[in-house]
Amino acid sequence: MTRAYSQDLRDRVIAAVEQEGLSRRAAARRYRISEKAAISWLQAFRAGRRSALAQGGDRRSQLPEHREWLLALIAVENDLTLAQVGERLLVEHGVAADAGMLSRFFTRHGISFKKKRSRQRATAV
Repeated sequence: MTRAYSQDLRDRVIAAVEQEGLSRRAAARRYRISEKAAISWLQAFRAGRRSALAQGGDRRSQLPEHREWLLALIAVENDLTLAQVGERLLVEHGVAADAGMLSRFFTRHGISFKKKRSRQRATAV
């Protein structure tokens, strides 16, 4: 996983541009960082932020808030795919959920999507 550049390096790049008069691209070459990083750091500095933004963090699922709706949907239409459930959830509640998130939610609530016996192939004995 990547990590943010040190605050010391950010400060040196900002000082090179603000105090020494270097261009952002020239400062990027001097300190061997990407031009994009130098440009972004100066934009953030001029907007009042000098340090890196927080990375990672806890991303709790929003699905428990919609538990009753999801369970009712599956009870009424039990042949929906996880992708279709995700589309409905996005349209009706504005919550984006991928198939993995929905699968974990339904597994946690003891709901599985087993294939129906009538669709299984007949096997020769």
